[in-house]
Amino acid sequence: MLLHCKTVHRNRKAEMTVHNLYIFDRNGSCLHYSEWNRKKQAGISKEEEFKLMYGMLFSIRSFVSKMSPLDMKDGFLAFQTSRYKLHYYETPTGVKVVMNTDLGVPNCRDILHQIYSTLYVEYIVKNPLCPLGETLQSELFNSRLEAFIRALPFFSARAG
Repeated sequence: MLLHCKTVHRNRKAEMTVHNLYIFDRNGSCLHYSEWNRKKQAGISKEEEFKLMYGMLFSIRSFVSKMSPLDMKDGFLAFQTSRYKLHYYETPTGVKVVMNTDLGVPNCRDILHQIYSTLYVEYIVKNPLCPLGETLQSELFNSRLEAFIRALPFFSARAG
């Protein structure tokens, strides 16, 4: 389900980029955070930001599942404000991948699935040196994720 929180748009030049990406485990611990084109900081510690993000995701998922008139296979996929779009992907094991982008970016479910299946699984889950459930410390994962994000057709290093 795509939630829209619409407000009046001012005349803005169309931008398309990725702002940041979070990976949470099923217990709400932030395993990874990256940012690229984030123009405004939250004004709180990263730990508090991670707790707020996870709490919001938990609440939206609960709301969507309770209020949906149909039995939804995929559940909550994304939501949009007047300034950004949050894309959400949850694996069967409860790992959550969250990416914030500009409004013009289309649905990123397949991209988030690729991040999980081709990067997280390959470089973290299959790596015996990376303990699961802890903050990701793999330089290989970080560099491959960075290259993957920068290669996306909607990534712009100069957005904003």
